[in-house]
Amino acid sequence: MTIIQDTDVLLDPAAFGGRIFIDGEWVPGAGGTVDSVAPATGETVATVGLAGPEDVTRAARSAAVAQKEWAALPHPARAAVLRKAGMLWEQYADEISGWNIREVGAIPPLAGFALHVTAAECYEASALPSAPLGSMLSSEEPRLSLTQQIPVGVVGVISPFNVPLILGIRAVAPALALGNAVLLKPDPRTIVTGGVAFVRIFEEAGLPPGLLQLVPGGADVGQAMIEDPHVRVIAFTGSTRAGRSVGEQAGKHLKRAHLELGGNSAFIIREDADVDQAVNLATWGSFLHQGQICMTVGRHIVHESVFDSYVEKLAAKADSMAVGDPAAGPVHLGPLIDEVQRDRVHSLVMDAVAHGAELRAGGSYEDLFYRPTVLANIPADAPAYCEEVFGPVASVVSYSTDDEAVELASATDYGLSLGIVTKDALAGWELAQRIPTGIVHINDQTVNDEANTPFGGTGSSGTGSRHGGVQANIDAFTETRWITMRREPGQFPL
Repeated sequence: MTIIQDTDVLLDPAAFGGRIFIDGEWVPGAGGTVDSVAPATGETVATVGLAGPEDVTRAARSAAVAQKEWAALPHPARAAVLRKAGMLWEQYADEISGWNIREVGAIPPLAGFALHVTAAECYEASALPSAPLGSMLSSEEPRLSLTQQIPVGVVGVISPFNVPLILGIRAVAPALALGNAVLLKPDPRTIVTGGVAFVRIFEEAGLPPGLLQLVPGGADVGQAMIEDPHVRVIAFTGSTRAGRSVGEQAGKHLKRAHLELGGNSAFIIREDADVDQAVNLATWGSFLHQGQICMTVGRHIVHESVFDSYVEKLAAKADSMAVGDPAAGPVHLGPLIDEVQRDRVHSLVMDAVAHGAELRAGGSYEDLFYRPTVLANIPADAPAYCEEVFGPVASVVSYSTDDEAVELASATDYGLSLGIVTKDALAGWELAQRIPTGIVHINDQTVNDEANTPFGGTGSSGTGSRHGGVQANIDAFTETRWITMRREPGQFPL
């Protein structure tokens, strides 16, 4: 096992550079290496290893062996590892945040929030080993009848680039706590933050070798993970397009796939709303992390009586925001992850303008820094309005009645998060009951996350599974076994 002696440094490139993590050791990966590049500067911040399908086979096989001993431990032993991991995320918060800022392009407040949630996920997961893992059932026979929740075995976790800490730990921590082993495949663009940090934290927390294997790579690695017979559950977070493929392949192999996918969240501003408060919420909801969040406010649905004021103030706020390298000084927005994403965002904005949308702010970029953008009176069929943009773009339309607001908010395949701003919270609640989403925030914007809450969407935003909360995590990462016991063997007529 590779031990990093300097306890003041968690993520030492000299120890992990160019390698993957299997069975407690940093080893060369069959996929070679790739440079991790800071999107703000183009600087190479580390050279990291990539796995190949054969690495997945090896990792899954040994993880299945390690998992049996791990699951057999007394529950306080597993809980202690998760608690220690939570403390270590806090201990190394400054160092890991620095990587998050450089490698992901997160602004410091978001990087700090990500560390807070990541530690909280471990603390919440530390309660799972001692949670009730079954129930007593009624039976028409003279016997005990009960259920038992048992670990699934090996869980494959596929996490994205945008918020790699939160979107990885919310599956890794509960899966480990409930007695499983994990194969972690982070996005190749954010391997240090979304992968290396995980294995180093859990290594220092005392997790035995083989229980957390790091296998970053491309689609072939994900396919190998889905196909491997030792991997029984896939936890995938990413685009709806990729999620459909993962779900289809998992179905062929009779595996559960927990899919947390894209969104195009609606934000309804009722006629009684305070416009300044609504714009404050909207700024955070649309522009945080350059709009690269699945819960981002995509569609602003604003009552006609406050529409002009709302658009004017939101555009002014967008124009006032600082965009730049978050590692170099205070900014509101950092860079988009790469040129492919930047060009897609810009194409959607220009297409909307060409089809009649009013460009009230933004619509321009320098390198990977895209200005926060406001599109008013955008056509409902414009892709920038009806698709997930994953960039700092606010599309604003007006409505006149609650029925029209419901129709506009519901006219999407996505169903992740919903925000409603109103002085009458009960009216907002009643409105929300008519709009299908997995998450609702009344008098708040759509981007919220807490470790103890069930998170997920409906429609093209997910398959109905949830991450977070005791019951959702138990459902996600255990199997249900039915058990009966008789004092004497039963007698049957045949």
